[in-house]
Amino acid sequence: MRTRVSVREVMNSPVITASPNDTIKDLALKMIQYKVGSIVITESDEPVGIVTDGDITLKAVAKDLKPSKVLARDIMSSPLHTIDGEKDIREAARVMRDQGIKRLGVTYKNKLVGMITMSDIISVTPEVMDVISEKARIMAFEPRKKGGYLAGYCDLCNQWSDYLLEVDARFLCEDCREGERPSEEPQ
Repeated sequence: MRTRVSVREVMNSPVITASPNDTIKDLALKMIQYKVGSIVITESDEPVGIVTDGDITLKAVAKDLKPSKVLARDIMSSPLHTIDGEKDIREAARVMRDQGIKRLGVTYKNKLVGMITMSDIISVTPEVMDVISEKARIMAFEPRKKGGYLAGYCDLCNQWSDYLLEVDARFLCEDCREGERPSEEPQ
């Protein structure tokens, strides 16, 4: 069982970008179009900052500035904080916490290839915790309750299940057990 999830497995790609000279109205329309909460600001294909929906709200709307007159360069946060795509999501969470941010650019060979948000990390945390708990139980040689369910990935369909049972030395989910032979329920 694997317990590590890399940043690249959770990141969003492609990165939505804009110019420092684009208005925040243009950025807001892009955010709506692409259903994202941030736009990376680039010059010559290099990231120079980021504008989030929060930046637009706090730095322009709350100050009653006209969105068609305010430029991205006027409200962007700079520099864009990044993390290598091969790093573990726990490290991404630590960087976000330490920097007080909710988004990180994801790099591969020093090129921006995606974005990861705190929401992305939170979305996979329950499954990761289940896998870690199961691995800890296995490593501690805790006996399973006779006939009890396990949580993990089915050996046949590779889908997550909270109801795995061992059948012929394989751990199978309910659906795959039904296809193999009559269901064996725990006692």
